[in-house]
Parts: sequence; C-alpha cells; structure tokens
Amino acid sequence: MKTPEIGIAIVAPGGCAPDEAALARGIARLQAQGATVHNYYDPEHTFQRFGGTDGGRLAQLNAAAADPDVQVVIALRGSYGISRILPDIDFDRMAASRKLFVGYSDFTAFHMGLLAKTGRASFAGPMLCDDFTRDEPEQFTLDQLWSCLAGPTHTVTGASAGNPQVEVTGKLWGGNLAMLVHLLGTPYFPQVDGGILFLEDVNEHPYRVERMLLQLLHAGVLQRQQAVVLGDFSAYKLSPMDKGYDFDAMLAYVRQRLPVPVPVLTGLEFGHIRRRVTLPFGGHARLQSDASGFSLQVSDYPTLARP
Repeated sequence: MKTPEIGIAIVAPGGCAPDEAALARGIARLQAQGATVHNYYDPEHTFQRFGGTDGGRLAQLNAAAADPDVQVVIALRGSYGISRILPDIDFDRMAASRKLFVGYSDFTAFHMGLLAKTGRASFAGPMLCDDFTRDEPEQFTLDQLWSCLAGPTHTVTGASAGNPQVEVTGKLWGGNLAMLVHLLGTPYFPQVDGGILFLEDVNEHPYRVERMLLQLLHAGVLQRQQAVVLGDFSAYKLSPMDKGYDFDAMLAYVRQRLPVPVPVLTGLEFGHIRRRVTLPFGGHARLQSDASGFSLQVSDYPTLARP
C-alpha cells in the first residue's frame, strides 16, 4: 500500500537511532512511498542513549507540532526518554496542532499524557526504527498504519484458544504494560471507566507481568474496564525454579482474580514484534469475541481526512 501524499515529521523523544544508515534508510523508504519527510532528529545532537538532551527532544516535539506542512508525527524509536520530559510537554499545544502522533513502547507515555490531559486520540503504531528501516519491512505493519490513519474506522482481528465470549464497547487505550504501571498515580494516567484496555510488553518474566497486572488491579484500574486484551509478551526466560509457572499459569491466575464481568482475551497482534496492528489510542471500540476469534472495530478518532 502506498502512503498518501502527506508531510511526516520524525522526532526522537526517547532513544537515539542505532546508526545513521538506518535513519537514512527509513527516511528514504517513506519518501519512496510518496511522503514528504521533515526530520527533526539530528544524530549529531544525541545525548548518551537519548535522541538529544531533554530540552532538545522536547524542542523536536514542539517544532513538529508547529510545522504547518506536517500531518503525521512518527517517533524515531522507543527505548526510554519520554518520562524525563513529560512535565514539560504542553499537551494542549500538541492536541491543538491536530497532528496524528504515532509510536509505541516508550511512546506509550505520550499517548497516556495526551489522553489524560486533553482527551485527544493518538496512534499506537510503527516507528521509524525498526519498522521502516529493515532491509525487508513487514508490509502488514505498514499497511495497518496507512489504513488506520485513513479511517474513518479501523478493524483488527485475532484468534486465540480459550478466549471467552464477549460483546462490549468502550474507549480503547493501553499499550506497554510497564509504562502504564510507571504512570499510576500521576497526572498522566487517564481515568478511563468502561474502557477496552490493550497491553503488551517484552523481556518481562510472567511473574513480573503478573505483578504489574495485580498493581493495576489493586489500584482499581482493571475492574473498571469492559475487557482486557493482551498482545505479545515475549523474549523472557523461564528457569527450573519456576516449576511449571509459565505465562499460561500466570494468565489463569489473573483471570481468576479479576471480577467476573471483566474478561481477559489473548491473541492481539500488537507488541514488540514485526507483524503488528495499529490501534487508535482513545478511539471508540467495539469488541466481539467467540470461539472462532475476536474482532475489534474502532471509530471516532482523528484521521488524515478529519484531523
């Protein structure tokens, strides 16, 4: 799928690019698809592991938001860094810009803050590194982004054994589990009642995932949702000390602890994986699930046609 003829800004509010060749490759791929790229990240201005100093990374966001030729702002990559600048981000300014902000992983903190402070939706979706910089990009992931941004609705499907029968509606929100838990008790954690919460993480042992889910439960978050949908949880290592305690055992325990009306589904193609859906963070979603799989249809979110 070819991109629409749009202006795309690249910003690095978190980590820096692994190498300049990857950066150039990703920009060239966007340009070859018809986009005009406005790159606000300068590898010469990286600081430690970050895409710039705290002030420099904040300036990238502000410049992209102010650029009249930009419709979409895509994060360079995740890693870590947005937490450092959250108090300085003018989320009202970000929302008023009407830009479509895209990213995941560490960028979850931006999605959370934008929704909490303004109610504005954004997009849990691909980033320049590594989604656009690979020698052979995952076309499904890129097509998902352009299809979602075009709107006016976006539907993703999934299949996983053991999912309960569900038919609910609510605000779609979530993202990286560690980032959500990290923001509990802060002004950047949106208070969503009756929502559909999607979660993913990487390099987290099942007991750590359980601990974070229980923290959300103890804080009263999980029981206020219509459903919880789990994406990919991978790259962890079990040990002989686990003695049968694995992800499935953890999931069964968490399902038992949640109130009966709150179902937990698995099988969402979202997380630190090559093949990944794009999700409108803050859109209105309808979730339907049965033994054959689930469908998640999202509407009422900003698009390229209606920013």
